[in-house]
Amino acid sequence: MRSTELSSCWAVPRPSSGTEPRPRCCSHGGSLAAAPAPLAAAAAAPAHAPGLIQRNCTEWGWSPPSPPYHSACQLETLGSSNDTEAKRGHFVTMKVLYTCGYSTSLAALLLAIGIFCCFRKLHCTRNSIHIHFFTSFILRGTAVFIKDRVLFSDESIDHCTMSTVTCKAAITFFQYSVLANFYWLLVEGLYLQTLLLLTFTCDRSYTWGYILMGWGVPMVTVGVWVLTRLQYDNHGCWDDYSSVYWWVIKAPILLAIFVNFLIFLNVTRMLAQKIRCPDLSRTHKQQYMRLTKSTLLLIPLFGVHYVVFALFPEHVGVDARLYFELVLGSYQGFLVALLYCFLNGEVQAEIRRNWGTWQRSMESNVFNLATQDFTA
Repeated sequence: MRSTELSSCWAVPRPSSGTEPRPRCCSHGGSLAAAPAPLAAAAAAPAHAPGLIQRNCTEWGWSPPSPPYHSACQLETLGSSNDTEAKRGHFVTMKVLYTCGYSTSLAALLLAIGIFCCFRKLHCTRNSIHIHFFTSFILRGTAVFIKDRVLFSDESIDHCTMSTVTCKAAITFFQYSVLANFYWLLVEGLYLQTLLLLTFTCDRSYTWGYILMGWGVPMVTVGVWVLTRLQYDNHGCWDDYSSVYWWVIKAPILLAIFVNFLIFLNVTRMLAQKIRCPDLSRTHKQQYMRLTKSTLLLIPLFGVHYVVFALFPEHVGVDARLYFELVLGSYQGFLVALLYCFLNGEVQAEIRRNWGTWQRSMESNVFNLATQDFTA
């Protein structure tokens, strides 16, 4: 048997000693009952209480508060209206910045995918992996727009207490896109290492394995997370990152970043050995440097800030976290398209070749039309 305690946010004052008053979980004749703490029961929640905090009394004791106090309750002293307006303006500015960033990235990524698909000479395993990587960024940007539309489009609705199928689906899609993004970055690192180990031998047998890793692992992970939330923590919109079940998503992301960091170190070591090799021709040295330059830039860039913030609880450093993950992160897709496509020498040469062919074809057609008019 399990008992449940509900406490109002307004009924839990900020403790002066830095510790929370905790109810005791008592056993009575084999059943479990909740004994509320004095402070929690001292005042009844007013009608305008923003929400309730719930925790269950189980055979192992009290479960963690759900949602946590720092996210559900206003424990800090409320500031002036000027402070509230300043924070509102800050978040509005941040939203404008990351909206511009994601829009720019989406346009650049779609153009890059179009270039890789249109030119037959660019069809290869490496560029196919790039296309999947670009697609994961497109999904991530789209998921951000969908989440904003579902959760924050109506200011009259308190998204902290919202618990609809639509908002849970939006958060689920967002988590899947983030996971897929990190795992396709891992695939890029693994493919680079494979090329260096096989000395630029392009083996298509690995392609399906890369696809399963990039799209399959995130799908399985998110599926487990959804089932876990439905079974044990089905409240709100599932966007409370302080929940213990958030580690179902967070742990695979940290694993991908850690493996990518090891790949980065290993690739750096391999490149240093190959470039210092006296028997290596100048052409091969240029080929190694050209192939690895963009990926070596991307691997540390996309993981460092996440690892730093992962060392702290989700409610610590919220402003800095939002700035890095939303504002700067919104331009990552544009940077990827720039490095892997627009600044790629092979892509530029193919575009120039096709542009020259098109110009000569147009000049030939104009000449033929003029000749036909003259002879007529």
